[in-house]
Amino acid sequence: MFHWRSLAEVPSGWGPSAVTIGKFDGVHVGHVEILRQLGEISSMRGLKSTVITFDRHPASLLSPEQLPADILSTEDRLALIDQENIDASLVLAFDTELAGLSPRAFVTSILLGKLNTQAVLVGHDFRFGDHASGDVATLQELGAELGFDVVLIDDVAPVDGVRVSSSLIRELMASGDVATAAKLLGRLPRVNGEVVHGHKRGRELGFPTANLSQEATGLVPSDGVYAGWFVDGGHRYPAAISVGTNPTFEGVNKRTVEAFLLDQNLDLYGHQVTIEFAAHIRGMVAFTGIDPLIEQMHDDVRVTREILGVEK
Repeated sequence: MFHWRSLAEVPSGWGPSAVTIGKFDGVHVGHVEILRQLGEISSMRGLKSTVITFDRHPASLLSPEQLPADILSTEDRLALIDQENIDASLVLAFDTELAGLSPRAFVTSILLGKLNTQAVLVGHDFRFGDHASGDVATLQELGAELGFDVVLIDDVAPVDGVRVSSSLIRELMASGDVATAAKLLGRLPRVNGEVVHGHKRGRELGFPTANLSQEATGLVPSDGVYAGWFVDGGHRYPAAISVGTNPTFEGVNKRTVEAFLLDQNLDLYGHQVTIEFAAHIRGMVAFTGIDPLIEQMHDDVRVTREILGVEK
């Protein structure tokens, strides 16, 4: 798969291509279906399957007060798109220049001028061009005039009767419902980051944890304790995961993600790792002392084993 970070990187003579356009935040099951159909149409028509996405959410420029949190980093999005056997991805910087293009200019300069587009796959609510002034009807009119097809893609079949969307996934994560979010994503929600030194309170209590840096990427669920997995290179370990500020202790102001790996004692400092959230166990609680906290942590590990099917 080719990865281009600007229009200048697109080789001359690319295509002819079939294109889909979107932020693809989360690369959830609905997005995967779009990518599947893109690949199918491209194969049938002998076109290069090409994904146009953006380096940031359009709301960051158009309505920053309503900017949603990213579910995945750009690198994670591209890696997941890559798994769907797409020929190329083009990441455009969503800046004032791009946002100011008229619908016609977007089509002529990018879709036709750079990608030699013959088919564009979009959903019924697709908008594009200056202040989202273009819609599907606009795209169809331009296609009829300029010689490319517009293929409308229906919503993916609801999951448990619910329409799949990135906004719903964010709501689920904000409520701690990582299990339902996983169904809509088609995989466990996850965050990536470097393991850094923490306050070492877990080690003092007999539960040494791997703490993620504040620069970790991915959408973190609401404060609480979760059962999940800790992925380090080619190894995947069951883990009890804590998210929050550890309210039992004073002076902890930063929200942290830390994982206690079951049955492991590893030196992980400096490792780039992934933490996957499988199920919510409980909310974050301020305990009256160390002993009830330790008792609860033992129970958290027990529940984690039950959820993940891990024997002691």
